[in-house]
Amino acid sequence: MQSDWWRNFQLAVGRKSLNIKGENFWNNIFEHKLPIVGKYFYIPRGNIFKIKDKNVKNYFDNLISLARDNSAGWIRVEPASQEMLELIRESVDLPIAKAPHEMQPRELFIIDCSKNEAELLATMKPKTRYNIKLAEKKNVKIIVSNEKEYVDRFCDLVEITSKRASITPHPRNYYQKMFEIIPSENMKLYCAEFEGEIIAANIVIFFDNTVTYLHGASDDRFRNVMAPYLLQWRQIQDAKKAGAVGYDFGGVKTVTEDNNWAGITRFKQSFSPITRISEFPGNYDIILSPVKYRTYRIIRRIKSLLR
Repeated sequence: MQSDWWRNFQLAVGRKSLNIKGENFWNNIFEHKLPIVGKYFYIPRGNIFKIKDKNVKNYFDNLISLARDNSAGWIRVEPASQEMLELIRESVDLPIAKAPHEMQPRELFIIDCSKNEAELLATMKPKTRYNIKLAEKKNVKIIVSNEKEYVDRFCDLVEITSKRASITPHPRNYYQKMFEIIPSENMKLYCAEFEGEIIAANIVIFFDNTVTYLHGASDDRFRNVMAPYLLQWRQIQDAKKAGAVGYDFGGVKTVTEDNNWAGITRFKQSFSPITRISEFPGNYDIILSPVKYRTYRIIRRIKSLLR
């Protein structure tokens, strides 16, 4: 999310982006706007700066000046480690609060895909191996294509999945812009075809030494075909071929009352029950305007009570 192409994609969907950089730091910053309280800055998790850089305080001074020049009420950061969070606290002479919600998942499930295929299969739960073989036996075919017809079908599946799970998806234009802006070598659409119909599809990101499962959707009418299992296996195989070290299944939640997250977490962990979950400190807000920030928290609390 600190790449140039992600920044270009965000610009294409109408989000203002700024950049601040120096010898040992680099940050793409995205501006978010809210009713009543106005703007805040969001810096996605990434290679923000070197922990031992002596100029870290100067970096934060410049960042805060930029935020004030743009009338941002606060800066939301996603430190990659507890050490980085402590360094932020030491370098900033402003109040810092734990954000009321996470922009990106706090827990990620990333498996080592450098092992050979036999080892990867051996570490899966038996039921997961069975479901992969079942999908193969039912002649589910995997198609990798960013062509418009497949992107349109993916968007259809997103709508189907959202209704089933009672969640609000990104608009269709959001995904279409993704495929227009992000290079095809970095983003690929994996589709599962059964009896001539695309029944499941995943967006997968290839970046640096990690392959990431970003978005997925499926038609529940065909859940007994087990296509999502075969899709993930093919994606892991392709991650290996691309020389990736890690395959990132994306967000999980180990402690949750949300049934949607519980099912997703079980599904992902079934591919490698021995792998530990990567946990990050979460989102923190550097508060520039206490009045705006207090108003923002009150509005969120009221909305939560109304829900």
